[in-house]
Amino acid sequence: MKVIIKENYDELSKETAKIIKEAILTKPNLVLGLATGSTPIGMYQELIQMYEKGTLDFSKITTFNLDEYFDISTDHPQSYHYYMRKNLFDETNINPKNIYIPDGTAKNVKAFCRDYERAIQETGGIDLQILGIGSDGHIGFNEPGTSLNSRTHLTKLAESTIEDNSRFFEKKEDVPKSAITMGVQTIFEAKKIILLASGEKKAEAIAKTLEGPITPQITASVLQQHPNVIFILDKKAASKLKKYG
Repeated sequence: MKVIIKENYDELSKETAKIIKEAILTKPNLVLGLATGSTPIGMYQELIQMYEKGTLDFSKITTFNLDEYFDISTDHPQSYHYYMRKNLFDETNINPKNIYIPDGTAKNVKAFCRDYERAIQETGGIDLQILGIGSDGHIGFNEPGTSLNSRTHLTKLAESTIEDNSRFFEKKEDVPKSAITMGVQTIFEAKKIILLASGEKKAEAIAKTLEGPITPQITASVLQQHPNVIFILDKKAASKLKKYG
């Protein structure tokens, strides 16, 4: 486990994009796991700039997104399909055929989740997974209490997650109550993982993740056992760490 503490959000974004660039240059057909939310946006902007400068080619990579709200259409402004098109896909040469995002309108959710797992396996598994972290320590939408052996599934969102995500919607009542998410075990099987965290609101979750017990109540804590994980934090997110602070 490696912990990198950067001065601020911009430096965090640049460092993450640099690692992703190196991974794609090393393996042009990289299988890349992607996250949404506010924290990765700076990273995506850096990657777009690299593409525009001609120093990075996305044409051979395959992407798998962590999660998607349920029940929500792909063209909804707060859907993660829309988010990814706006923040990365429409601005680069990623092949649309190689993009996988959970279907928030799936009629047979269990079958869809099985197919999503199968698609990951058929690509050879995720080479590099990008993660954010919820204020309650969740990764993906694996809320407190989720089994650490879980696979892609439909989950009910915790009240704290709905509250956190309400800033993206006109009102709290508009936030979907459920989501399809990769499971904790699905995430853990990625060959390499980078978790990003920025700001004081994430400091408690980061401290519990890195320095607390491994527990389903903090699903990110399972990453303590991962053989190749990097935490990239800004100083505020790292402010409650004792060993690394």
